[in-house]
Amino acid sequence: MKFTMISRPWDNVIEEVAAAGHEYVDSVDDADFVIYSGGPLPDPLPENVRFVQWVFTGVEQLLSSGVMKPGTRWANAAGVFAKPVAEHAMALMLASLHQYKYVFETSSFSIRREMDSRQDWLFLKKRVAIFGAGGIGRELISMLQPFGPHITAVNRSGRPVEGADETVAMAEADHVWAEADIVVLVTPLTFETMGMVNAEVLDRMKESAYLINVGRGGLVVTDDLVDALSNGRIRGAGLEVVDPEPLPEEHPLWHLDNVVLTPHVAALGSVARAMIAPTIIANAAAVERGERMPTEVDVEAGY
Repeated sequence: MKFTMISRPWDNVIEEVAAAGHEYVDSVDDADFVIYSGGPLPDPLPENVRFVQWVFTGVEQLLSSGVMKPGTRWANAAGVFAKPVAEHAMALMLASLHQYKYVFETSSFSIRREMDSRQDWLFLKKRVAIFGAGGIGRELISMLQPFGPHITAVNRSGRPVEGADETVAMAEADHVWAEADIVVLVTPLTFETMGMVNAEVLDRMKESAYLINVGRGGLVVTDDLVDALSNGRIRGAGLEVVDPEPLPEEHPLWHLDNVVLTPHVAALGSVARAMIAPTIIANAAAVERGERMPTEVDVEAGY
């Protein structure tokens, strides 16, 4: 098939896709599919475009802006960035447990005795709950296993997740919040998951618990999280994603010593360039066979 890339061509991705037997063209009017990395997209798309391949995972901004519309087949990068995002989750988890933010801000050896009571350890039989245990969750489970925690995987179906000690269906997971020492969010943002972590949920969590969010900022009601962190209702948080993004410089999350925050950097363009081509090739092959693409997005459902 013929393809083009909007808005800025990534030479290595184009070369990999072309090496699989597809032909790069300059104009969307000649393309059977479009690799989309952001920016203006023709509206409407020419009828010759059979699908659009988004090079990142989250689609909520594409939906809210009207770029992603019913009537056009879309695919995203679901599962492509599982390893880097899982690694980032591990980094946030360990940084939170070991109070690195507090150490950096104090910048003194005088806190060594205090650190004996503040920091925590993953190997001390912690209970880790992973909400949204798909590709990222499975990679995270493999990274967690050497530390020996009890791992609860929470997914939509309740079907067992390899490596987890137990798997719980999302609809039956109310008890998990109160049992976990560390809650990791990797769920997509949908109408059902928007604001799933609110004051009520945070009140159910242990005062010693940590919240790690590498899913989407909108999964958490930010004001409720700030209140819980400020008043000791949970012990800390590691946040790769927040709501709103970008987070204003004066926002209290930046200034809490029990929050480790990164600006949505677990899988940026360099990672996408390195990892996306095989997924594009697989999706194109599925379209050619008349099948559903491996990472096809249900535009109506929003994921």
